[in-house]
Amino acid sequence: MRLALHRAVRGVRWYVREFTDESAYDRYVAHVRKDHPDAAVPSRREFERMRTDRQEKDPRQGFRCC
Repeated sequence: MRLALHRAVRGVRWYVREFTDESAYDRYVAHVRKDHPDAAVPSRREFERMRTDRQEKDPRQGFRCC
């Protein structure tokens, strides 16, 4: 019973992180460390800033509401 509950909680947590794109930074860090081992890994704040800047430059993203 405990194991099943633990697995269910882990599954829900994974789903929420993927749905909200919370795991994007983790995937980016893994990519940088694997493909560019000599490159500096940006902080989470720097990553979010780069990501926001890139989205704002993309005309397909449309207008931001806030």
